[in-house]
Amino acid sequence: MLVLEYKVKAKPQQYKAIDEAIKTVQFIRNKAIRYWMDAPKDAKINRFALNKYSTELRNEFAFVKDLNSMAVQAATERAWLAIARFYDNCKSKKPGKKGFPRFQKNNRSVEYKTSGWKLHSTKRRITITDKKGIGELKLLGKWDIHTYSVKSIKRVRLVRRADGYYCQFSVDAECVDIQSPTGQEIGLDVGLEYFYTDSNGHHEPNPKFLRKAESSIKHAQRCIYKKIKGSSGRRKARSQYSRKHLRVSRQRTEHAKRLARHVCKFNDLVAYEDLRVANLLKNHCLAKSIADASWYQFRQWLEHFAKKLGRRAIAVPPQYTSQECSQCKVIVKKSLSTRTHVCLCGLILQRDWNAAINILLKAKSRDGQSRSNATGVGASTLLGASLVEQVLTMNVESHAL
Repeated sequence: MLVLEYKVKAKPQQYKAIDEAIKTVQFIRNKAIRYWMDAPKDAKINRFALNKYSTELRNEFAFVKDLNSMAVQAATERAWLAIARFYDNCKSKKPGKKGFPRFQKNNRSVEYKTSGWKLHSTKRRITITDKKGIGELKLLGKWDIHTYSVKSIKRVRLVRRADGYYCQFSVDAECVDIQSPTGQEIGLDVGLEYFYTDSNGHHEPNPKFLRKAESSIKHAQRCIYKKIKGSSGRRKARSQYSRKHLRVSRQRTEHAKRLARHVCKFNDLVAYEDLRVANLLKNHCLAKSIADASWYQFRQWLEHFAKKLGRRAIAVPPQYTSQECSQCKVIVKKSLSTRTHVCLCGLILQRDWNAAINILLKAKSRDGQSRSNATGVGASTLLGASLVEQVLTMNVESHAL
């Protein structure tokens, strides 16, 4: 599945109509959650029952009926996804909170399926044909949506962000670009001192996008509280604050995407640690730095490009990768402040470099038996070492850029 995104240009009343459609989707989803919560224990509430309930909502509320019928069904499907995730977590006995479905307060998108919209022959305009009054929207962007048939477009989503409105097309197209073998293998160990260190000894600098923009973000946040509640000035200040956070988010995404593609393009085997980032974020001293590094997003792009380029991406358990000597396999205990691995066998390496080599060796020893398949989809494992230990010894390896 391929997602193409365009910036939307429209009139002010059309933007208001999009907002109204988004509010309607939030209303439908919350009503579906409430319907599930209030249902008797012996009642079987599933996806089909929620779709049937959406028809009742259309008959009861005129503003719901104005929305396309498939968009209403897509809204109830969002509710069912939250319910199904809760059921799955309960059945698997997930530790901690199970993710009980909550009511949504800030929905930002409305999704249409195969009806409710019509694409212009030039493929540069789209018309929303329901009764919300959105009408024809101009699409700004460089994606080649005209190269795909209209029948291959399975979903159309209107998204509201801090800097405007966007239209996303979900296209049923295979995204594969098999590359010729390079004969190279690499191990990656992510960290906070460096974004990653690879088994070749390359250190990729940590960009620290949030840290660099933090003073500007705090200033923008203070400006919000200087404005009167409900005023246009406060609304503008909130918009400026949101845009700064959106810029940081986009920087992280582009950085992770660029590095992951480069790593997968020049290496046949990519090994990385199977980290539980959500557990690492419980360390309040390092949570901001961990979130700013965006390790999990980097792993997602590694798995995506591994599948796209025909590479092998293997996740290995992170236990003792920084303590074990990569040459003689002896455990050399180190404190968190010790950044150099010194072993009695004579090996002296930077701590993260030694860990990256161990990660690669573990992946090669498990190759063919790993719970991560050739497309890079790995099974998570529990962290064995202490929380702080895993935080500071995470390093991702990549071919030298």
